[in-house]
Amino acid sequence: MCWCFFPFKGSPLRSTEDKGDIMSEADEKSTALNGKVKRNRPGGGTNHSTSSDEDEDEEEEEQKDDDDDDDDDEAMEAWLGAELCDLRGSTWQAIPSLRSRELGRDSHQFVRRVCGSRGLVQRLELQGRLERHTGCVNTLHFNPSGTRLASGSDDLRVVIWDWAVRRAELEFDSGHKSNVFQAKFLPHSGDSTLAMCARDGQIRVAELSATQRCKNTKRVAQHKGAAHKLALEPDSPCSFLSAGEDAVVFGIDLRLDRPANKLVVVKEGDKKVGLYTIFVNPAKTQHFAVGGRDQYVRIYDQRKINENDNNGVLKKFCPSHLVSSESKTNITCLVYSHDGTELLVSYNDEDIYLFDSNHSDGADYRRRYKGHRNNATVKGVNFYGPCSEFVVSGSDCGHIYLWDKYSARIVQFMEGDRGGVVNCLEPHPHLPGLATSGLDHDIKLWAPTAESPTGLKGLKEVMKKNKRERDEDSVRHGDQYDTQLLWFLMRHMRNRRPQRGADTDTDESWSSPDSSDEEEGGPDHVQCMSS
Repeated sequence: MCWCFFPFKGSPLRSTEDKGDIMSEADEKSTALNGKVKRNRPGGGTNHSTSSDEDEDEEEEEQKDDDDDDDDDEAMEAWLGAELCDLRGSTWQAIPSLRSRELGRDSHQFVRRVCGSRGLVQRLELQGRLERHTGCVNTLHFNPSGTRLASGSDDLRVVIWDWAVRRAELEFDSGHKSNVFQAKFLPHSGDSTLAMCARDGQIRVAELSATQRCKNTKRVAQHKGAAHKLALEPDSPCSFLSAGEDAVVFGIDLRLDRPANKLVVVKEGDKKVGLYTIFVNPAKTQHFAVGGRDQYVRIYDQRKINENDNNGVLKKFCPSHLVSSESKTNITCLVYSHDGTELLVSYNDEDIYLFDSNHSDGADYRRRYKGHRNNATVKGVNFYGPCSEFVVSGSDCGHIYLWDKYSARIVQFMEGDRGGVVNCLEPHPHLPGLATSGLDHDIKLWAPTAESPTGLKGLKEVMKKNKRERDEDSVRHGDQYDTQLLWFLMRHMRNRRPQRGADTDTDESWSSPDSSDEEEGGPDHVQCMSS
């Protein structure tokens, strides 16, 4: 662009005649301008009232907007600060504990106290990444000793990691036809048996050898919808539970020729309730809790499920404000505490709630944990610490949140996923640290190695943003179900097969591993080799 510069008025380059011409031009322009102003004045008077009224209206609107913003900020602050308790004093002191351990006193309690220390939680930071998968990582699970980590992904493969040296020991094809949602080591199996479930509804078991090979995988049950979660029985190397979007809970015993046994079809009245999550009470292993496409946590007792009596439900829990809610919120994940006395429940586009599992049917929640966002995916939640001292969850904003369980205050806040969503959080069973995954294709390892607490910089702004987005989306909650219906129809058309007879609710139609591959969507047995 070319710029032109002109001499200033009164420049020595101008003559006296030029100055006179300039003054004459200025007078003419001034006269013309005054004429225009006069023509715009009613009756030739000055029109100050119109412009001043407009200015006053604009100022009033700006003041009103500022007042509304202040009210919104005050309401947000009040919401964030509600239902919180004071943080209790630290229960672990490093130097006295180290001295006691050196002297042989309470050495067996040392690790437990360290892992449950708030000071170490506040020092968590990223230690490294495990990179092997080519899709989103949906599941993480440590073996009982904590030496191995299993991961499953949208790439349909399962990887067994020696996480300490960040090396993949074994990688194999799961045998599933769609996204792998969970892969878990069965307890007391010597890490030789891995149970898996996926979007294709199959429940598969992988047999692993001591020479770091996968012998084969076989299908042991088949849901009519996606199967998101498995529930392990703490002392059993051969039995576990599965739950699916078909509302069915299977009890699976690998010792039987026909491993799958339908325990219950979860219903609310006459309507089936699709399931997203299931967990066995570690203290009362006959009890299990399920959650899914409504707002109720349901607890069952395997010994006395009678579907003619309250649909077999032992007791139900739900936050009181959601009982008659029109939000149609879902439960995406639930877990029992280490001793089975508490039940932690994460709701879609709502908060996380803590229930006393020993309370009577219909009891309200004890604690509420706020600030994260659970909308984009089936988000996980977990306890952290050997005595379930903390609550940990991912978020759609890509951050990891850790709350002090008692006070419901956030004590750690970390950026966990560049893809924007953290879904899976797996605390180490014996050490202070955890593994996380989400839409990124890697696994992140966290440990308390920061020299000082990492702080909560930017936390309030992110929490407020999450709350505003949640409130805006709640107005459009119907769109979510339209999307789910569209996905279901597309999936149904893609997987449609000629049917030999009417669709029935028999055990065989759901769980027979002897059915044809054409009907059930995949082979019963898959030979697999490590890659």
